[in-house]
Amino acid sequence: MKLLIATDAWRPQVNGVVRTLERTGEELTRLGVEVAMLTPGEFRTWPMPTYPEIRLARAMPGTIGAVAAAMRPDAVHIATEGPIGYSVRRWCLSSGRPFTTSFHTRFPEYLSARAPIPQRWSYAVLRRFHNAGRACMVATESLRRELAARGFEHLVPWTRGVDATLFRPRVGAPALDLPGPIFLFVGRVAVEKNIGAFLALDLPGSKVVVGDGPALASLKETYPDAHFLGMRTGEALAEVYAAADVFVFPSRTDTFGIVLLEALAAGVPVAAYPVPGPADVVGGTDVGVLSEDLRAAALAALDIPRERCRAFALSRSWEASARQFLDNVIAANALGDDAVPQRVAQVAAR
Repeated sequence: MKLLIATDAWRPQVNGVVRTLERTGEELTRLGVEVAMLTPGEFRTWPMPTYPEIRLARAMPGTIGAVAAAMRPDAVHIATEGPIGYSVRRWCLSSGRPFTTSFHTRFPEYLSARAPIPQRWSYAVLRRFHNAGRACMVATESLRRELAARGFEHLVPWTRGVDATLFRPRVGAPALDLPGPIFLFVGRVAVEKNIGAFLALDLPGSKVVVGDGPALASLKETYPDAHFLGMRTGEALAEVYAAADVFVFPSRTDTFGIVLLEALAAGVPVAAYPVPGPADVVGGTDVGVLSEDLRAAALAALDIPRERCRAFALSRSWEASARQFLDNVIAANALGDDAVPQRVAQVAAR
């Protein structure tokens, strides 16, 4: 089985969408699926307005569609609603080919935070985009309910996982020589992440922000006592997680928040608002505290045992996430048994 994944979000971007697609592709390959990624790297690009580090494909829809056709996939998944996503969608519709999509980002909220564009207009565009597919994958049940209320159809679940080998508790000298307790945020430094709500809290110890983005300069100026470490990945990022005492997640717009699982895998409890995303990941559990009083949540999270957080994260694997994704693709395309790799069938039979 050859699966084409079309995405406008790809390296060198560092965000949850890219990490999800990278790990999903790796796990699908292990399951016996031939994965072909169609990304901006195949074309000339131009910087996205207000997000210059995000490069969008600069090519005619027909050109992008021709590249997709040349890959001769058995199934198509469109991950994003950018130039590549729209072009591959157009190719699928014109050729009568079924496809699946996934809803990763609340672009209507992000746009309305930057320009006077009503969210209902943006959601109407996204609804039309996704409803043309056989299935639209969503990360959480609360997001499914919200999108269904907005008229989105064919919604199916696709959860996320965590690399518990990389993100783990670390024994030895701390990675951060700062006064404790250490309250940490990891993510894109942009207005939609609501990082100022975290940095404005009256908390003991140190506040640390890992990441880069358009709001970095203004936040540094406004909160000079906070520690901004810039972009970190791999072992360097994992070490920072392990050095923290509480992971504070102030976003009210994230559809999931892979960073929550990364923190928990490192043994770090979560403090967040009781909103979709964190409520779906840690709501009703004993590994995080959700409250509209984010300061109270952060202080209460200090009492959560680290081993409890680690145990919770160990049950969230990328393999399980990829298997759920593949099940959705197979069902949406009505693929026969002969199209399912033997390895997939073996894993599914466990």
